[in-house]
Amino acid sequence: MLSTGALRAHLLAARLAGPVATSREESLRSYRLFAARDPRVTLGLDPEWGWNERDLLRLMADKCGVSPDPAHVSGPDVIDPERTLAGLDALAARIQDVAARRGAVLFGTGHPHRLLAFYAALADALSAAGCDVLTPAQGRCVDITTRFGVRTYNLDYVRGVALVREPGARGPGSATGAHTHSPLPVRVALGAAAGLRGRLPDLVVGDHGWVCGAGQLGIEAVGLADTDDPALFVGEAEGRVSVAVPLDDAVRSDYYRPLTRYVLNRACLSQ
Repeated sequence: MLSTGALRAHLLAARLAGPVATSREESLRSYRLFAARDPRVTLGLDPEWGWNERDLLRLMADKCGVSPDPAHVSGPDVIDPERTLAGLDALAARIQDVAARRGAVLFGTGHPHRLLAFYAALADALSAAGCDVLTPAQGRCVDITTRFGVRTYNLDYVRGVALVREPGARGPGSATGAHTHSPLPVRVALGAAAGLRGRLPDLVVGDHGWVCGAGQLGIEAVGLADTDDPALFVGEAEGRVSVAVPLDDAVRSDYYRPLTRYVLNRACLSQ
């Protein structure tokens, strides 16, 4: 059993919390873009409230522990490890609840190089507990707007976790996928789930557009978010995202393993 103290120490040592690699400049730029309703940072969420930059800074200070001082404009951003631990506890509670109900779960990530193993371990545990880990629309094409224009990606699943990859980049089932913030993949997956078997997920677990896109459509969604991803925390504040866990979402993949053990232990799903 990984203790809370040991995990807190790991969060700080791995820079998952405390001073993180995400810069203050990156975070403030995201808040400006979100306030302007730029789809690159709203991630499929259509905010109900009128969020300006100051509102977002106050929200992120409350949810993540970043500095609330608007005059603080440079250097590394900071995440309070206590808020990360609280978020992981809340995530574990939702995982435990869906396991108890043997519900249907959809996993998806826009950070396959970093977070695939974290989600895959949760998917394995929920599958072993009798949950239906959904894989709708596998192989379906998704047109996503990027800084290079509209590009076509294929939706694929690796160990029950959805990701997108460029056609021909690697064979189906390989762990290599594209980094994306787009909500379009989850919309395609949910549309296929509704049409094929009529069973939508009881819970979506992921990051970026997977969480916000699902939450916007009324599906319960939980996930991980960095300080430059205000959309998930806005969704949580407005009641469309159940849990947003603040942490650096782009450190080495193996640094998330203790978080996996912690969440599974808390959810009573240790294997």
